This record gives sequence, structure tokens and C-alpha cells, in this order.
Amino acid sequence: MFIKCTLQESLHHYVMLVNLGRHLRSPLLNCMLHTERKVRVNGTDLNVVESGSGDRSLLLMPGALGSAWTDFKPQIEQLPKLLPEYTIIAWDPPGYGKSVPPKRQFGLEFFREDAKAAVDLMRALDRPKFSILGWSDGGITALIVAGRYAEAVDRLAIWGAGAYLNADEVKALRNIRDVSKWSPRMREPMEKVYGVDRFAQLWGEWVDAACAFYDQRDGDFCRNEVEQVKAPTFILHGKKDPMIAAEHIPWLKERLPNAKYYEFPEGKHNIHLRYAEDFNKLVADFFNKN
Repeated sequence: MFIKCTLQESLHHYVMLVNLGRHLRSPLLNCMLHTERKVRVNGTDLNVVESGSGDRSLLLMPGALGSAWTDFKPQIEQLPKLLPEYTIIAWDPPGYGKSVPPKRQFGLEFFREDAKAAVDLMRALDRPKFSILGWSDGGITALIVAGRYAEAVDRLAIWGAGAYLNADEVKALRNIRDVSKWSPRMREPMEKVYGVDRFAQLWGEWVDAACAFYDQRDGDFCRNEVEQVKAPTFILHGKKDPMIAAEHIPWLKERLPNAKYYEFPEGKHNIHLRYAEDFNKLVADFFNKN
């Protein structure tokens, strides 16, 4: 299913590479290009980064433990020029990045809780109708938003996400739960965000929560919500992505038959970082459609 290595080996290597990619793209403040602030939502201060000044809205949803700057620096910087009708809004989900407090809470509802928080954030910003760019965990949350709050979503683009977790993925996650077994270079980007002890704790809690979906819900993250998606959808995929099983792409395409699809033949999990210029042009063309 994956190229010349086990899922466990591939996942281990590419957690490292994704984190290194995040590290290399750590933010350099440039107030002329963006604004960063806290927005009060349901009693919680959520960190958001905004760029561009268009009337239409695009929310960027990061991956596991991710934040606006760790996961979306090239999009924050480049998409305003490609999407002049949009304001780009990247958030740190509750308990991630700079949206602390609260302490991040996991459980079988955490994706749906993030989805509601995202909708409430956009309402607080007076942008109740918006499009979404969702990566990995953010792609799962995006599918839930588009399925449960269909009236709020204009267009949707996702990559590195599946609607469920299978047995091979669970085994691979459990094998990389203990971050003390990672190399220092692999741990460093997230340790800079969370600190050494908190990162180890948070990662372990995330792995346990993800595996609980498999143990208690047959791996189901958002199967039902996918069936309810009405917004025009763009699925992008790195053909050599070792972080999700290959079966997820045909599963999504079967249930979203009108979705646009694009594949990076040599791409892996972080295609939006590795191929930022091409990726941004592709999604901009999609979001610029009325």
C-alpha cells in the first residue's frame, strides 16, 4: 500500500519531515502582510492570523497539534495575492498553538467540538459564510463543518485526511506514541511551541484519542458527515502520502462524486508546504470560482 517501506516506518519518517517543514516555516512578523489577534469565542480566546482584505472568507484549518504559523505560513503569505476577493483567516484550534488556555481536551467528540468552535469563530468575526482549506486533522474537521453546517460553507478543499482510521494506521500511531524515542530534530519544532513536557503529553493524548475512535467507533471520524457535504469540494492528494491509507481517496471520491481531484505524483503528506507555489495556484483557481 505504501512505497518500499512499512506504514510504521513511513509514518515515523514523515512525522519527522512534516515537523521539520513546520520548523523551517516558523513565522517572521511582518505587520504589513498580516494581523494576529485573539478573538473571544464562547469564553475562550482563540488566536487568529488574518491576511488580505476581501469580502469573501477562507478559513485555514491545521493538522494535529498544528497552528496557523506552523502549518500555513506559505498560504498566509501567498494566497492574498492569488485570492484578492478573500480575507484569509488561519486559526489555532482551542488548546493548540497560542489558543491556550484552555488546556486541550480530547475524547470521541474532539473533531466535532473543533468544528463547532470554527463555525462560532467565523460568526464572531461576522463572516458566517466561508470556505475552508483543511489539512490532515483540519481536513477531518472541515468535512464535519461542511456536513453539519452546510449552510455556512461555500467551498471546501482538503488533503491528507480520511473519514476513518483503519487497523494499520492504528498500529503505526501506537508505535510512535512515545516521543522520547524520536530524534531531537524530529521533536524540536513542536517542543518550541509547547515545551518539552507538554508536547510529549499532548502528542500521547492525541494518539490515544485517535486510537479510541478505532476501538470504540469502528474508526469512524466523520463517515456520516461526508454523506451530507453539499459544498463544491476539491480533494488534493500526495500519491506517496504515508500518513493515511491509500484506500481513503477512492472512498471519498465515491461519496463526493462531483469533487474536483488533483494528485501530486511524488507528493507526501505536506504537499501544501513542499509544493507551496503549485498548491496555492491550484486552490486559488478553485476558490476564485463563484
